[in-house]
Amino acid sequence: GARFESNAFSPDGQRLLGSRGADLIVFDMASGRTISLTKDGDPDTVENGLASWSPDGKWIAFIRTDSSAVPKRAVLVPGDPTYRTFRETRYERIGGPISTLRIGVVGGEGGPTRWIELADKPGTFYLNQVSWAGNSDEVLVEKLSRSRDAREFLLANHRTGAIAKAYAETDPAWVDMEPSANHGLEWIRGGEALVIMSERDGWRRAYVVSRDGSSMKPITAAGSDLIARGQVDDQSGWFYYVASPTNATQRYLERARLDGTGTPERLTPPDQPGSHRYAFSPDSRWAFHTYSTFDQPPVTDLVQLPDHRSVRVLEDNAAAAARAKPLLARPTEFLQLDIGGGVVMDAWMIKPRDFDPMKKYPVLVFVYGEPAGQTVLDDWYGGQGHSLFHRTVADLGYIVVSIDNRGTPAPKGAAWRRAVFGSLGPLSTEEQAAGLKALARLCPFVDLSRVAIWGWSGGGSNTLNALFRKPDVYRVGIAVVPKPQPQYYNAGYQEIYMRTPQDNPEGYRTCAPINYAEGLRGDLLIIVGTGETNTHVEITEGLVDRLIELGKRFDYFAYPNRDHGLHEGNGTEVHLRMLIVRYLLDHLPPGPR
Repeated sequence: GARFESNAFSPDGQRLLGSRGADLIVFDMASGRTISLTKDGDPDTVENGLASWSPDGKWIAFIRTDSSAVPKRAVLVPGDPTYRTFRETRYERIGGPISTLRIGVVGGEGGPTRWIELADKPGTFYLNQVSWAGNSDEVLVEKLSRSRDAREFLLANHRTGAIAKAYAETDPAWVDMEPSANHGLEWIRGGEALVIMSERDGWRRAYVVSRDGSSMKPITAAGSDLIARGQVDDQSGWFYYVASPTNATQRYLERARLDGTGTPERLTPPDQPGSHRYAFSPDSRWAFHTYSTFDQPPVTDLVQLPDHRSVRVLEDNAAAAARAKPLLARPTEFLQLDIGGGVVMDAWMIKPRDFDPMKKYPVLVFVYGEPAGQTVLDDWYGGQGHSLFHRTVADLGYIVVSIDNRGTPAPKGAAWRRAVFGSLGPLSTEEQAAGLKALARLCPFVDLSRVAIWGWSGGGSNTLNALFRKPDVYRVGIAVVPKPQPQYYNAGYQEIYMRTPQDNPEGYRTCAPINYAEGLRGDLLIIVGTGETNTHVEITEGLVDRLIELGKRFDYFAYPNRDHGLHEGNGTEVHLRMLIVRYLLDHLPPGPR
């Protein structure tokens, strides 16, 4: 029953670091011996994990997560229809207790744990990266305040207990927590300096910070966002990263000098507009390179760097491209919608294959509009995985569009991303509606009297807000797994952008679709899964009760025991999309006028 991490091998390659249940173990391959490192693990309350070897192979740093103070919620277990059973899971709700975290260091042969004593009160912070600080005495700790308005990089000596601060920053909204592609930092110059990402000057840039925190030098360009870190080539003095300074919907490989001199250079060839992803060899001389656009399935090849010479195509996805080709009758159009006040939003538009520019078409808007993702990306997965579905809908006789309002994580500067701080909902509702009107000014074939909107999760919430707060703009809404009462959502996400209802009652009032339900005039379909572990079905049932109380007409569909992705069960994904299409056909008939 042991599980081993991807970095499980000790530096000498003789031992494996892993876990059994909620405890850490080491497996010695030569002797076949298993050594228990921790013994207090409990699947219900205490997890010992996220462990790593010290460079000398003598010590292991790990995080102990204690969730015993976090309340439990009952979850139905599918089974006997008559005598239902429940299991309980812990859920960290906005404003409530969160897990307490401790950092321990234990010998590779077991023995007592040395705890790194942070000054913060338990349950008031999160940890990002915890790793060895370029030597076997110090552990690097990246610590975030619970509200994510402060971030520190600490160097903790497990032998002496001393803790030094290498870097710290604060922001009135939130510090750059680095998207998943950017987690962590890297040591350079033999552990004398480190490379970090920060938005301290209003843009996400890479910096070289000295070990003692006394110097900090930017290495990527001013006035431009780094999208994702690539790789540090310490030996040759280069930092590879993904950026797209002139088009927030695309992704390209660039490199900059680690010493901050010179001008960053783009390595992705200019004749490949779209989105590029890279996985580097350890010496930075090679990369697996994946290229796609909204209309082209991904092709992966092996490229030599820095000249980006393609050596071999590894996967051309020819079969997928052939299957998709009949659906790609018209290229997707990318647009920029100027709604005034210096706000220019990216959008894409899919037209029917038999499009007639002299007529007016009904519109289906696909919305997300929250900080967790963009929908407008020139990438095969750019429509959040729904693009082929949207083409099918367009061919029925609709114009399908998606717009990224402010607050989405576009590489347009920190001010763009933080514009929603305080309340997720009001700004996206205003800017989505303004974007539609800007689209109609550019495209006279868009019929603003026939507009439907749909979205998933945060997009479901934005669909509800659109229908309730802009009933003159939207006639039909399909909200999939929404969160109409955000005060019951999880602490880890919503508190970043809105703090807690105790700190910010007005923000939570203006964010919650349930508070605007009396505005419903159009046709609304709400779709949920009753096995939700994210936007719990009970959160939506509160809105259902409110709509009933108001005497509103609406439709409601529940998929039994499905979770947030609505994947489970034979036929579910097709059934869901057919449900959406039928609702559209019934309530907003397709075709030009």
